[in-house]
Amino acid sequence: MRVLLAEDERDLNRIITKKLISDGYSVDSCYDGEEAVDYLDAADYDAVILDIMMPRLDGYGVLRHLRNQGKTTPVLFLTARDSVADKVKGLDSGANDYLVKPFSFEELAARLRAMTRVSFGMAENILRVADLTLDTCSRIVKRGDREITLSAKEYKLLEYLMRNSGLVLSREKIENHIWNFEYEGGTNVVDVYISYLRKKIDGSRSDKLIHTIRGSGYVLREKK
Repeated sequence: MRVLLAEDERDLNRIITKKLISDGYSVDSCYDGEEAVDYLDAADYDAVILDIMMPRLDGYGVLRHLRNQGKTTPVLFLTARDSVADKVKGLDSGANDYLVKPFSFEELAARLRAMTRVSFGMAENILRVADLTLDTCSRIVKRGDREITLSAKEYKLLEYLMRNSGLVLSREKIENHIWNFEYEGGTNVVDVYISYLRKKIDGSRSDKLIHTIRGSGYVLREKK
């Protein structure tokens, strides 16, 4: 999943970003509210983590901008403000969750998983398509009883395909979702990673799950 992190404490921003990337997220990070708005206008995110007290535009202003666009992207406020009134204000302003500093990264990761489960209509952390399963908590992928080892980028791509199973995803949409703004790669990068996934997920099996829709992109679904 692709996450936007807006946190003006640069050391904390760097640490959170590193942790999220290690957990398999694609992350764009920034240090003030106006920059966060620019990111939100330029890309679609699965979740947003916002500090409330930021320069140029605070977290409330960023959240208002997002909701005024009609976007329901889940938002977690990350802040040192710990009073009940602050929490009520944050949640009533349209945030989905509220985490007080200092915090544990394990709790942040769990809250992020919980928010995105709701936004994707999931009741648990396991994605399923036919006999393919992906546990978003343990990051274990299986086809039937066979566990499949994936690289970090292969995992991100498979998770995105499974969260959107049955939907045809264009190469551009996949690239914009899996890779952040810092990526500078080749034009065929999506095709390359789809090929890697096909070898590991489908192999020589007749019941393929990853399909090419000529002229449109790729879809993960059971063949009917």
